[in-house]
Parts: sequence; C-alpha cells; structure tokens
Amino acid sequence: MSDHHADTPASTTPDYDLVIIGGGINGAGIARDAAGRGLRVLLCEQADLAGHTSSASTKLIHGGLRYLEYYEFGLVRKALREREILWRIAPHIIWPLRFVMPHARSLRPAWLIRAGLLLYDHLGGRKRLPASRGINLARHAGGKPLADTYKRGFIYSDCWAQDARLVVLNAMDARQHGATIMPRTRCVSANRAHGQWQVTLQPVPCGEPCRISAAALVNAAGPWVARTIEDTAHMGTSHNIQLVKGSHIVLPRLFEHDHAYLFQHTDGRVIFAIPYEQDFTLIGTTDVSYSGDPAAASASTEEIAYLCDAVNRYLRHPIRPNDVLSTYSGVRALYDEHENDNAAAVSRDYMLDLQGTDSAPLLSVFGGKITTYRTLSEQAVDRLLQAMGHSGQHWTGAAPLPGGDMPGGDFDRFVDMIRRQYPWLPDAMLLRLTRNYGTCIRHILADADSLDDLGAHFGHGLYAAELRYLTQYEWARTARDILWRRTKLGLRMNATQVAEVDVWLDTNAPLESALPRTG
Repeated sequence: MSDHHADTPASTTPDYDLVIIGGGINGAGIARDAAGRGLRVLLCEQADLAGHTSSASTKLIHGGLRYLEYYEFGLVRKALREREILWRIAPHIIWPLRFVMPHARSLRPAWLIRAGLLLYDHLGGRKRLPASRGINLARHAGGKPLADTYKRGFIYSDCWAQDARLVVLNAMDARQHGATIMPRTRCVSANRAHGQWQVTLQPVPCGEPCRISAAALVNAAGPWVARTIEDTAHMGTSHNIQLVKGSHIVLPRLFEHDHAYLFQHTDGRVIFAIPYEQDFTLIGTTDVSYSGDPAAASASTEEIAYLCDAVNRYLRHPIRPNDVLSTYSGVRALYDEHENDNAAAVSRDYMLDLQGTDSAPLLSVFGGKITTYRTLSEQAVDRLLQAMGHSGQHWTGAAPLPGGDMPGGDFDRFVDMIRRQYPWLPDAMLLRLTRNYGTCIRHILADADSLDDLGAHFGHGLYAAELRYLTQYEWARTARDILWRRTKLGLRMNATQVAEVDVWLDTNAPLESALPRTG
C-alpha cells in the first residue's frame, strides 16, 4: 500500500472516523457504541479478542461490595445500575448468582455487614434481583461445605458473565453496524499530521504493513495503555498508572449447590468461590503489583497458596495447591491518583483522558472493570463526538447483544424452545450451546437432524459445525481461541483432542479479512 497518506492535506476525508487500539472489553464496547452512532470505525488488536485481561476476570457483573469500605459509592452505584442492564441485553451469557457470606466475628461485626448489604441493595436501583438477607448456616445448603464454627451468614445477589464472550459479542455487534474488526493486527505507529492520525498497522505474526488515516484515535490497550501513548503515539502522560495482577485457581467442584461464596480474609480483602462450568469451582482473586510483560502474567506459587489458605479458613474439607487443575492471571492498568502502596486499595473506577480536542483527538482509557464497560464506552464516544463536532443518541443499553434477542429475554423458555426443535441434542450440550450462543445457536445447528449432521466430533460435545461457526463469525483461529476464550472446553480436553482441533483449524479456518479500506 502506498504512503500517500503522509502528505494528505487537512481537507481530505480520513479513511476512518475512529481507530481503536485494543480488543478487550473497553475497546470492543467503544467500537460497538461508535459504529451504532454512525461513525466509521476500525478496531485493531495485537492478539485474539479478549486475549489477555478481559478473559482473566472473576467473571462477575457486580457492584463491588468491598469498594463500599473505600467509600467508592459513585463506582458502586454506577456498577450496580449496569448490572441489570447487561443482564437484559445478554441474558444468554449473563445470569443471576446468589452469594453466601459466612460471618466471621473476628473480622467485621454483623451490623456493619448488614448495613453494607442494605446499602448495596438500594444504591443502584435493583429491580429484578432478590434482596439480601441473613441466613442460618445450619439450615441453609450454603452451610454444608463450611466448618461448624460458622453459624450465621448473609446472602445477596450479583450476576455472572462469560467475560471473553462478552467482548466477542460487542465486536460482532460493532461489525454488524459497519465497523472493521482486525484481531492479530498490531498498531506499530500513529502520528498526527495535517489534523488527522496517520496509523500503520502490522499483521501478527507476519504480513505487509498498511497505512490508514483517522480523524480520532482511542487507546484502549489495557495494561499496554502507557506504552501505547509513549511508544506508538509518541506522546507523554502525567498520569500515575499502576499495573496490578489478579490470579485465579480452578478446582474440581467443591460444593453441590448453585450458590457462590464471598469469604472475608484476615488481610481485609475478600475472596470469591464460584460454581464454574458445571463441574468446577473458580476461586479468586489476588491483587499484586506487577512490572513484567502483561502477556506473560501467571499465577505464582505464593498466590496459589494465598487463595487456598483464604478459603481453608472456612471450608470443612481443606484444599491444597496440588488440587488445583488450572490457573489464569490478568493484569489491569489502574489509574492511581493517590499512589497507593496497597494494590487492593487502588480504585477500580475508570478515567478517560482526552488529548487534542482541537483536531486529531487521542482518548486514552485508564482503569475500569468489566461491569462498567458499557457506560465507559458511552462516555468515551460522547467525548469524542463532542471533540469532533458531532452528536449521536445513546443506544447500547436497550439493544440486545448478538444471541440475546430471545423472546422476553427469557433464557429458560428459549432453552425449552431449542430442546423441542432439536430433541436429539444431549442436555449438557444443549445447555452449553444456548449459554454460549443464545439465538445464534441456529447458525451452528441449522437444519441438522442428528449429531452426525454436525460433522467431526472432537470430544465433550465440540463438533466441526461449532468450529466452523467460530472461525466464520467470531474470528477464532487457534485451539486456544476456541477452547479457552470462545468456550471453556479446555478444562475438559486432553492433549490429543486439542491437537485434533488445531489440525482441523489449519485445514479449514478462513484467511484473515482483507486489509482495511482506505481513501
């Protein structure tokens, strides 16, 4: 591609209104919002969509009960308002979860917890979720896995989300509104010239670079946000950014009921233990300051031991590091205006930094949590439109995400409908597919009359028809994309099955989409 854009006069219309660097939840959310408001959008991501931090969360859509102790009422209110909005627009990948909180008298008095839960119930305009209440652990199913020393507790509501799928669905909706989505594409440079951004994109791992122009640039690079400002956009930032690593462990299912737990730890933090993918329990998270490559983050021996020790204060049958089946870690770039030494005390609220409001604006996203991605995206696009002299109506809170357009948002009724339509589908596979894809399941099952019609079987209900859908519609290219982000079947697959998926992908995955449009 020629480099004629370097000499583009200011009057020339740029190729895109908006180029977004980063295909995590914030980048995908901004792409969806902006494309739906009529902007010409390109999103590039150096790895897979949700390839790093956005697939390494605790997978909760929640207000953050512990943030009340840091007096972050604004953040909690904002997150609680989003909770039911996100559940409504994505009822397949987001659903309610009840949390049991055993009362440890030595850590926080019962009256303080009850007051906090009452505030939590009413701060964000809860409508559909049940309220909190006290429980007798001797008579509640949530008490059975716990040590006898815990007599009373509390129960409250939040929501669960398939985090990586939430990213992909936002990217899919952005594409349906005209956005160009380019995973495995690195932004190697972005320079202001003649009132526009001149952006160079490089396919990963190899390929010819291309040059495009944009009216505005969004830096949603997550833990790479500061590096993108300095090394890619060749600008400076005065903001103090702290990288914080959070690690999780996965174990065989520890309890039979469908409630999650919030456990208080002696260091003031809280640890979650959550039912996970039917047969497992997810425990997390840690908060550790981090200075290495965000892509190389992994759970340390100390973090694994910390999580085991934290829950062993409560469980009747202790767990050991040897019981851990898998781990994952993610790094967040948190905006730390107070320069905290304690990583857990750094705010999870986001900050939007807009530089260059006169022409070629750069918007950088600092901090944030998956629960507030939609309102972050809305505010980001509002600020960009204002800087660019445009306007547009808010729309993302009312429009279902792909697969979420089921009648009345009623997931259980939708499952029954699919069960009647495809009576030959095994129940566990039916639930996994409807949870992952919602109404998009029909792209996979189509007019199949039996499992044989779905093609080759790779194990645990994964058939070629699903692989074909994921490569054609969801940008999946590797077994890891499919088994750990689009699905969680990596928890079940053995090495031979994983290799067979990779062989199929080598033969059948489509080529990456063509270079973005220019001129």
